[in-house]
Amino acid sequence: MRHAEAPGVGDPPNFQIRDCATQRNLDANGREQARRTGDLLRRIAGRPAAVHSSQWCRCLETARLLGAGPVQELPALNSFFERREEQEAQIATLRRFLAGLPADGAPVVLVTHQVVVTALTGVFPASSEAVLLRANGTGAPAIEGRIKVEGSK
Repeated sequence: MRHAEAPGVGDPPNFQIRDCATQRNLDANGREQARRTGDLLRRIAGRPAAVHSSQWCRCLETARLLGAGPVQELPALNSFFERREEQEAQIATLRRFLAGLPADGAPVVLVTHQVVVTALTGVFPASSEAVLLRANGTGAPAIEGRIKVEGSK
C-alpha cells in the first residue's frame, strides 16, 4: 500500500532517513486515513499480519497506525523517486522477497511509496490505497483488487 496522506511531493533537499523533521510527514488527515485503512485491512485479513515498511517516516507512521501487526523495516520498499537509477535493482529485490512468501501464509502488509507500487504492479495508487496481491511463489503475485478509504477532510 501507499503511505497515507503526507502533503507535498518528493522529499525536501535536507532529507535524512532517520530524521523525521527533515521529511514530508503525515498530516491529521493522513493519520486518520491510516487508521481507517487499518480497520478495513484487519476486517479483510481476519488475523494479525506481518507488516513491512519503507524506512521513510511517513511509511513507518502509516504502518504503525494500521494496527495490523508488528512493523519491520524493509529497505526494498524505500522510495527511489529521486534516484530512478536504483529502481531496477530495488524492484528485483522486492520481487525476490515476494517470491519467498508462502501462498498459504499469514497476511502480509507492505507500506511503501507510489513509485514502488507503480513499478511493481502498474497501478498508480492514491494516498493510503492498497493493491491486494495473492502470493503465488513468484515475484509477480496476482493482483486481486484494490482498497481505498477516503480521507477525513
